[in-house]
Amino acid sequence: MTAAPHAPGRIGHPVEAAQAMVYLRDLDEWVRARRTQLDEIDAAALAAGRGAEVVSDMTLSLAIWQAVAERHQLLVVTFDGGRLGPLEAQRLASLIWGRIDGTGLGEGRGVSLPEACRLSDALACQLRARLSLVADADASAARIKDLRAQLERLRDQVALEPASTRAGAVTSWEKLRTRVDDAVARAQRGADVGGLLGPLEHDATRYERDLIVGNAQRRSAVGEVLAARELRTDLEAREVALATLAARCAATVSPAPRYAVPDVEALGPVPSTPTEIGPYRARLERVAQALSMAQREYAAALDEHTSLGDLLESYVAKARALGLADEPDLVSSAEQTRAVLRRRPAPMRVARQLVTTYQTWLDQLLAQRTDPPSPHTRTSQESA
Repeated sequence: MTAAPHAPGRIGHPVEAAQAMVYLRDLDEWVRARRTQLDEIDAAALAAGRGAEVVSDMTLSLAIWQAVAERHQLLVVTFDGGRLGPLEAQRLASLIWGRIDGTGLGEGRGVSLPEACRLSDALACQLRARLSLVADADASAARIKDLRAQLERLRDQVALEPASTRAGAVTSWEKLRTRVDDAVARAQRGADVGGLLGPLEHDATRYERDLIVGNAQRRSAVGEVLAARELRTDLEAREVALATLAARCAATVSPAPRYAVPDVEALGPVPSTPTEIGPYRARLERVAQALSMAQREYAAALDEHTSLGDLLESYVAKARALGLADEPDLVSSAEQTRAVLRRRPAPMRVARQLVTTYQTWLDQLLAQRTDPPSPHTRTSQESA
């Protein structure tokens, strides 16, 4: 099970370029691996007829994964290949440690990117354990290893508890550790501990989830003003990243989506009175929704440009396999299509049509190769 990478820095402190590069690389690998793992878990649940049993946890896991993947995209745009100034380094920290909404945890329960990743790790481990996706011979050792890693995550999370509740949290952690130690001792004596591990994994995951959510709720309880300031800081970083993405899209494709990037500054300063903070927070939420929609549209336009190039090359590969790639019509069509896709911005309507034209030429040449000659052609050949 792939574990989330360690996040650099902390809120309010710029992230160094070298740290950001390593983190973004590791986070990209984590995002790809976690999606594959969730797909495997979902397929296993459906194959076993247990889809309804895990549907709520799968839905939550996918929502968290989507939120992390979208935040990773904004981090990559902000990082811009390592060209970081002081403002960009500060925005990276805000994007990493600021609050992420849309994780499926409920309204007002936004978590930071590292917290969302840790919660995803816990849920994935729990789902795999419930579906018994580890071979029996190594199941106990693998599951105990995951439990020990989870205990360390819990130790870090317990340290974040306020003084008034920390003693109780430590007691709960100690009870879990005792149960894990007991399972380890039994396994070392050769006992079958499979029956012990399931409930233990469930309790540990539920406790980790409660700690993470509780910590997020306490941050919200500090005051709506603080929450609004965190969200505004996050939106300011997203605004700059989205403006870069929009400019890249406009320079790459035509017509490009035309979504105005919301101006967070136009909302004015965060108010401090109870009567004003609610409506202000609602305006921030609308801006967040607008930013998310615009990000998806710009990303989709850039993805289509890449996909058209890939589709053309797949047709060229097919033609080459059939021995038709050197046909003048196909050569001319491919060159023209590549030239259009290389334009900046590339006219997408023309590019779509040219890719279709190449496919049509290929189909035409295949038909000529397989169709029998017409009667008129045969008569002419026989007369000759």
